[in-house]
Amino acid sequence: MSSVSATTTSAAPRRPLFTDPGYQAFVILRTGFTVAPILFGLDKFANLLVDWPAYLAPWIDDVVPGSAQTAMYAVGVIEIVAGLAVALAPRFGGWLVAGWLAGIIVNLLTIPGHYDVALRDFGLLLGAVALARLAQRYHAKRPRP
Repeated sequence: MSSVSATTTSAAPRRPLFTDPGYQAFVILRTGFTVAPILFGLDKFANLLVDWPAYLAPWIDDVVPGSAQTAMYAVGVIEIVAGLAVALAPRFGGWLVAGWLAGIIVNLLTIPGHYDVALRDFGLLLGAVALARLAQRYHAKRPRP
């Protein structure tokens, strides 16, 4: 009597990166820093989440042409581009988002009463730097389908 032996393949050898906690952190950060900037950028055109022009420092409003809302339209476009950059090229996009967050922090520190949001954005800046560093590490080790 012959027996049929079925060979099962484990997903672990095919995709070892998916079990790597560092790679999992990279995927989480990449997803978050893709989705959040795009959504917040789109909201600059709708002001559904918050009245975004209220977060623009008066001195910046005096420097940029047009109204604070017009400046928020430009901010929205930049945030959408930053999110797309993270999606397509996280080694560059992570640094782009970190730089953008640094600018936001400077803006917020010049508005009394917004220091808590500046502190939150500093935490996000650290996450964006971590994303850029992890993207550098995993760039050559991308899993193939």
